[in-house]
Amino acid sequence: MVFATPDDLKKAIREVPNFPKPGILFYDLTTLFLNPPAFRKAMDMLIYRYIGSRPDVFVGVEARGFLIASALAYALGTGVVVARKPGKLPYKTRRVSYSLEYGTAELEIHEDAIQPGQRVVILDDLLATGGTMEAAATLVETLGGKVEELACIVELTFLPGRERLKKYAVHSLISYDNEEVKE
Repeated sequence: MVFATPDDLKKAIREVPNFPKPGILFYDLTTLFLNPPAFRKAMDMLIYRYIGSRPDVFVGVEARGFLIASALAYALGTGVVVARKPGKLPYKTRRVSYSLEYGTAELEIHEDAIQPGQRVVILDDLLATGGTMEAAATLVETLGGKVEELACIVELTFLPGRERLKKYAVHSLISYDNEEVKE
């Protein structure tokens, strides 16, 4: 299959009803990552977006954001930083707590990962309520970085993520506007 448009990428994403709890339709991007043409198309679209404005560093949010940030950093010759769950990073960290669509979580980053004034693009696979991206942006700003943009492959437009992140530029490749669980 040729992936000509962002909506074509939807065909490579598995939809899992009632995960992680009843009533939630989970968009599983691992199937997109497993599909070489779809993964290449998604990464090419993001690479093209940042090739002219090349940030100093890409921050990948655990865990699928690591894949995206690494691919972009490699292609554009920039650094890559990981924002992880607590207890996973070996050096001194900064931590922030945040709310998710279905709970709460915490995120950490090495305290020396971002230098003051660095231009940063934060990447994750999916934007839902915006809590994870907001937490990553807070960590970057705490370290003196300038958040250029928050980017993802999928955005759930029926949830308030973009509104929550209105102080940032937000970019997504694909959007879903229907929250009904498909059985």
